[in-house]
Amino acid sequence: MGLLGWLSLGLPWVLGQDTGHFQPQQVHLSYPGDPTAMTVTWTTFSPASSIVEFGPEPGGALTASAKGQASRFVDGGWLHRSMFIHRVTLRGLAPGQRYAYRCGSPRGWSRPYSFRALQNGTDWSPRLAVFGDMGNINPQSLPRLQGDTQQGLYDAVLHVGDFAYDMDQGNARVGDAFMRKIEPVAASVPYMTCPGNHEEKYNFSNYRARFSMPGNTEGLWYSWDIGPAHIISFSTEVYFYLQYGRQLVPEQYQWLERDLQEASRPERRRQHPWIITMGHRPMYCSNNDHDDCTEHESIIRRGLQHQYGLEDLFYKYGVDLELWAHEHSYERLWPVYNYQVYNGSASSPYTNPRAPVHIITGSAGCKERLDPFVPRPREWSALRIEDYGYTRLHIANRSHIWLEQVSDDQDGKVVDGVWVIKNLHGPEAWH
Repeated sequence: MGLLGWLSLGLPWVLGQDTGHFQPQQVHLSYPGDPTAMTVTWTTFSPASSIVEFGPEPGGALTASAKGQASRFVDGGWLHRSMFIHRVTLRGLAPGQRYAYRCGSPRGWSRPYSFRALQNGTDWSPRLAVFGDMGNINPQSLPRLQGDTQQGLYDAVLHVGDFAYDMDQGNARVGDAFMRKIEPVAASVPYMTCPGNHEEKYNFSNYRARFSMPGNTEGLWYSWDIGPAHIISFSTEVYFYLQYGRQLVPEQYQWLERDLQEASRPERRRQHPWIITMGHRPMYCSNNDHDDCTEHESIIRRGLQHQYGLEDLFYKYGVDLELWAHEHSYERLWPVYNYQVYNGSASSPYTNPRAPVHIITGSAGCKERLDPFVPRPREWSALRIEDYGYTRLHIANRSHIWLEQVSDDQDGKVVDGVWVIKNLHGPEAWH
């Protein structure tokens, strides 16, 4: 073959184009905050229409359709690969109803998928999978999560930062591969996210472009209600990346305080008594590394020059449960505030605890493997597990939450389980 022949074969790669330009891939769902709606997001490598055809199950006839928009995303790598991110929000859904759907255009359709619209109101019991730090290489927990999803165990997934390792690698082809890999899970239940440190390249652009979280901050921070809980997702990374925007620290902090104030109004808290936060880097941990959470004056806990610290803010508004990742292990803390343990009682530490409960769950699996712990646990550390796995969160009702840790290393064994029981929510519960 001559030089021109080789060049023609390599031209699509050089130009950053992929085969099947119009074929939808990387399909995933997100919850826009309305139980009668669901957002479908996917990628093509050439411009095409953005259409979702859907219909109620059983039956599966795709009798309705919705249209949306596509935005062109150009990766910051040297190839400047471009792709088109399609977003369509389905509206008028019946809460709790299962729907079949496919997405794409007459130039190419996805395979059929199905999802269940979230239930309406506050008198139901959401079940969520929670984890962080899952990569394209060694995503050990993913097959088990996929099996759980196919069995209908979850109403939503919370991925608490760090995707693909890293989405920008290989001129964003690693991101493409990861999004395809999680598609069987993410196309079946709302896949709710927050940014981690591994998303920082090119001003977090791969994260901001690919996911469709509620609100108007490109998924950097947002909140939503599910059953009797109010969930707040935020970025810990604003504290660490100057280019990304330390100027965003006060902006996010002010937004958090406004959101917590609104969530704490008596009528709101009666409906959604549980306030749950999710952010990537924890403010406490007992791992054997030099991450922020190992420092006594953690930036996340205390803030920048003792401004905009999150521990006092979350304590002030009575946040019940704080979900973290970043450390590649599982750690459950005793109820803790300012390094002091505030158990409900010696026999029932999580019954009416007098401080927030922290869970660190960053061992879903990635190429960086697991993180060891310091030999002796801290006094606020209740349980530490150095296994690959993930957390299940069952918001049973207004007073009970069940948390359990699934070990993939131990063939799906539940290696930790605890009820958090609260008869009173809000800062009044601390006294």
